[in-house]
Amino acid sequence: MTDTAFADRPVPSFSDGRPPRSRSGWRIVRAVWKLLVAIKDGLALVLLLLFFGLLFAALNARPGTKTIGEGALLLDLDGPIVEQPEEPAAFAALSGQPRAQQYRLRDVVRAIDAARTDARVKVVVLDLDRFGGGYPAALGEVADALARVRQSGKPVLAYATAYTDGAYRLAAAASEIWVDPMGGTLFGGPGGTQLYYKGLIDKLGVNAHVYRVGRYKSFVEPYTRADQSPDARAASQALYGTLLAQWSEGVKRLRPKAQVAAFLTQPQQAVLATQGDVAQANLNAGLVDKLGSRGAFEQRVAQIAGSESGKPIGSYRTIRYDQWVAANPLPTAGDAIGVLTVAGDIVDGEGGPGTAAGDTIAKAMLKGLAEKNLKAVVVRVDSPGGSALASERIRLAVLEAKKRGLPVVVSMGGLAASGGYWVSTSGDAIFAEPATITGSIGIFGILPTFENTLAKIGVTTDGVRTTPLTGQPDITGGTNPVLDSILQAGIEHGYRQFIARVAAARRMTPARVDAIGQGRVWDGGTAHQLGLVDSFGTLSDAIADAARRAKLDPAKVHAEYLEKEPGWAAKLAESLASRDDDSAAPSGDAFARIAADRRAIVARALGDVARLTAGGSVQARCLECGGLGPSASSAQDARLLDLLLARLGL
Repeated sequence: MTDTAFADRPVPSFSDGRPPRSRSGWRIVRAVWKLLVAIKDGLALVLLLLFFGLLFAALNARPGTKTIGEGALLLDLDGPIVEQPEEPAAFAALSGQPRAQQYRLRDVVRAIDAARTDARVKVVVLDLDRFGGGYPAALGEVADALARVRQSGKPVLAYATAYTDGAYRLAAAASEIWVDPMGGTLFGGPGGTQLYYKGLIDKLGVNAHVYRVGRYKSFVEPYTRADQSPDARAASQALYGTLLAQWSEGVKRLRPKAQVAAFLTQPQQAVLATQGDVAQANLNAGLVDKLGSRGAFEQRVAQIAGSESGKPIGSYRTIRYDQWVAANPLPTAGDAIGVLTVAGDIVDGEGGPGTAAGDTIAKAMLKGLAEKNLKAVVVRVDSPGGSALASERIRLAVLEAKKRGLPVVVSMGGLAASGGYWVSTSGDAIFAEPATITGSIGIFGILPTFENTLAKIGVTTDGVRTTPLTGQPDITGGTNPVLDSILQAGIEHGYRQFIARVAAARRMTPARVDAIGQGRVWDGGTAHQLGLVDSFGTLSDAIADAARRAKLDPAKVHAEYLEKEPGWAAKLAESLASRDDDSAAPSGDAFARIAADRRAIVARALGDVARLTAGGSVQARCLECGGLGPSASSAQDARLLDLLLARLGL
């Protein structure tokens, strides 16, 4: 009933003759009340922000962040080593849930190198119980830094209940490797199983339309096959075999007496010889030096670093990693060499650290050229690829540096495949590591439609079409041959563009690039032989080369990282997350690792479904790279699983 329905009615009165409040009066009261509530909420928000701002300042000013005494530099690597850590969600640390930290590769290496020459550091301690892994090239770089400390005569001690392959790659550089007697180490090697969804897709009636170029471009196979194709299997065997050989050689170089081969080829014989005592088998094979509990290990560290007075036995004087990194900042003297980081999946639009968002990275490049007095540019690539459109957006932004006469050098990290190699074609020279994973020159697109799924429940589609492309692509009615031919032609055109860019950058013929392309993934050593890479070297080597190309002394330049500075909320979240505590989940034995693997499989399946349904553009992405990095499932996949479990109340 509307207000006008009461217009002609007499106004009732109270017993004293006064009329009641009108409806307009009540509206005014309600408006005033809402205003007061809004003011109250605003003040509460301001006070909350002020509280966290003061807390942030207090955390940054807490005692001990600037004064570092003598002791053991503790590298408690309770997360993966990555090129660019993701930005922690604001206030995520206040939830009480443990959060695995991500460690920036260049910070870890810088911290270790600083420890080698600083007399305050008596010993470097590796706590690898919860290590989250890293790409082979990154692990090799960290292991080399640890080896330099060991060669200087300073001890390096490592401990874990059970070492993963990646953790042992680092531990091999230690002067003493400890393992818990109740634990032990077995090596798996690269590779493993991949989930294939063709059978499930058929049962659900989903029609996965695939448009691809590249004989070895296997990223689409989980949606089109029930098993691995012979071509993809042959390529994976070659890649994984090379990476395993490099891992073995790296370990043998650091621990020549360790019987690594026996534990790779016939581990059961060594374990059965000790009646199932894996830790003792490790000791017998020279893989570890000491069997001992964490308490015994800490007492050993205390013998070198000194004990903490007034604390339990085994407490040793500790130099925390975060404090040490802060006390050893990046150099700022000399001419500036811009370093543009392309890390993570390459996606369209804007994004935060840890994701290579095309618009964000392009803006960082252009802003650096406008505001910084750069003498050269190094593009640091650590990506499995992604959107071809975003890859081109980044490439064009880097070419702006060339237009200004600046040398451009590409430094490949652990991974620079597919879209990552697309971006790399912008460089005058490409540096990589022998264990870098690169290549995968090929593109694809996937478009799922659900006409068969709907038909299973009795739903059909029909309508009037005025042209062959009316209503296309139709996810409920399916695509037609006209659209299919157009999309496939577009993919082939994109592949020709990819080939042309590589051919021009590498001074090859398109036919030659096509022969070594076809979506095949290569290790850095093979890529160097094929001409896809110019030199072996780290990021520091690439910066030095860029300086020389700019006619500068490499010893008189510094890296100017072209990255978006984190906001105050992100800094607060990082400070809260980096507080010293033991809230993270502890490591376990082989059965605990199996449980973690099960969770990773579910997370990866959810991620694959999301990629099938949400792929918004032509993709240049690598499938084989997925199981070789910091974890079996990406952080984004893990978040999807956490969200699902939260929705289910589990």
